[in-house]
Amino acid sequence: MMDEEDLNLYILWSRDNAAPLDLHEAGEHEAPMAMDPVAQPTTTSFGPDFAAVMGVMLESQQRSMSALIEGLLGTMTISFGKAISDLTNSIASSLKKKHLTSRMSGSGKSLLGLWLYRSGEKWSQNHSQKFKGKAVVEQAQGRNSVVFSLKNQVGGLARALQVFQDMGVNVVHIESRPSESRKSEYEILVEVECDNKKMEQVVTLLRRELSAINMAQCEDGDIPPYTPLSATASFDFEEIPWFPKRIQDLDKAQNVLMYGTELDADHPGFKDPVYRRRRETFSSIANSYKYGQPIPRVQYTPVEIKTWGTVFRELHKLYVKHACKEYLQNWPELVRYCGYREDNIPQLQDLNTYLKRKTGFQLRPVSGYLSPRDFLSGLAFRVFHCTQYIRHASDPYYTPEPDCCHELLGHMPLLANPSFAQFSQELGLTSLGASDDDVNKLATLYFFTVEFGLCKQDGELRVYGAGLLSSIAELQHAISAKEKVRKFDPEKTCYEECIITAFQNVYFYTDSFEEAKEMMRAYAKNIQRPFGVRYNPYTQSVEVLSNAQKIAALASELRGDLCIVSNALRQIDAREDTVENIAHMLQDGLDLGSEKRHELNG
Repeated sequence: MMDEEDLNLYILWSRDNAAPLDLHEAGEHEAPMAMDPVAQPTTTSFGPDFAAVMGVMLESQQRSMSALIEGLLGTMTISFGKAISDLTNSIASSLKKKHLTSRMSGSGKSLLGLWLYRSGEKWSQNHSQKFKGKAVVEQAQGRNSVVFSLKNQVGGLARALQVFQDMGVNVVHIESRPSESRKSEYEILVEVECDNKKMEQVVTLLRRELSAINMAQCEDGDIPPYTPLSATASFDFEEIPWFPKRIQDLDKAQNVLMYGTELDADHPGFKDPVYRRRRETFSSIANSYKYGQPIPRVQYTPVEIKTWGTVFRELHKLYVKHACKEYLQNWPELVRYCGYREDNIPQLQDLNTYLKRKTGFQLRPVSGYLSPRDFLSGLAFRVFHCTQYIRHASDPYYTPEPDCCHELLGHMPLLANPSFAQFSQELGLTSLGASDDDVNKLATLYFFTVEFGLCKQDGELRVYGAGLLSSIAELQHAISAKEKVRKFDPEKTCYEECIITAFQNVYFYTDSFEEAKEMMRAYAKNIQRPFGVRYNPYTQSVEVLSNAQKIAALASELRGDLCIVSNALRQIDAREDTVENIAHMLQDGLDLGSEKRHELNG
């Protein structure tokens, strides 16, 4: 049977040059079987009465009908609950009703699958290709068929069929039956009228929708709302990497690359069984977390609190002198509302509540290093993946991986800053649907800005990178090693090496967050995607801007916002130069360039 990874989605084949098929039945006897001339012979195993059945069939049917039945055998392995004689008679009867002739020998393989499906026989597909959304072939008279399985829950079928409606595909036949392999599922047969190209797009969308229907949501009895095409792409999906379009989809983007419960031999806690068991506890919390749930509160041990206090005390001495002003502005609120102090490790749920009110960012527990694509995808939804475990007590000033000291002391104060939050989200949005090479470059740019970035304030270098703000030694090193500090240039920085277990070879600075944002916006124009993306905060979804209609709808929304700004400017009781400065700022922010304006006007 196809495994869970294939999403229980099967395509019924009807291609003339399909591979020969094996037909199996439990038994000790084997008999050769004549095959279509173009097909290679295969070893076939049958039940004990197969030879007799074949003799009866060959005597009672014309040779052309025999060849047709043989040609119907394809890449499926079929196990029968009926006698072979019943099978052959039923196939012959079914084919006769459809007025098929011997000219179809070697084709029409999907009809065997349809017959088995409708007659309620057991069947499985053991040697098929992995489903990739490309296995869509033409049936007679431009019809296609697809079989998929759904949990027996309200709303699942309606959501799957919505895909056909949104794609403008006419459904001509639907059947269902209980699944033989999974008692809690039903198998759905859908026959449609459409060409192969559109069917490929339908199957790709259907596969993605079924991944939500058949995965964790079903186990929890929760089927998330259907994703309309306004939040998907109307382009060829084949070359575009999958990316989440709803904030709930982040449940499926949790690819941990390093650590978690597995520690390397050089990890400080590798030989500590107590620490390793503790890490398993944190991993269990992160791996079982689903969107919308409150983040579980952790009862930290005295050893963990002592480690936190050591790091907190030493770093806090350096912040006043070396941290950027945006970082320091939010520190008093973190102390007041989130329990930032030496003898207490703040809870992620408290920080989650605070950040949502400040900048709309949310936290999500994670067990270790996420893949760059999954981590950046979270930022696109203003979701920050955050660890809850703490570094090993034997070396409180060093950790080979992000821990709660890094997250809480390094990242949280700046995620509460609107400008920095927007910068982080724009990085995430740029990564959606980008190639692996572009995602790796964006991850490098994130590393040398959000993690190890510097900025100039009051004529001095100040730190805003979380990696520096959570490392006493490297913070002092970056500030003192002037020869290693360079001006940030995304086109060059994206090729630098990211070092995890030692100091960086180079650090980069900008004059402000706004300058870094503008540089990244310019760099993002080079990312090759046949669409744009926009985050809708009302629905917490990413909308794919892939045609003129969607862009026009967005422009209409922006026009409403600009009207609000225009009316507000009229009400400002201030000096004219202040209003003029605001007007210039708006003009600069909306400047498309002369060439682009000419394109839009022309």
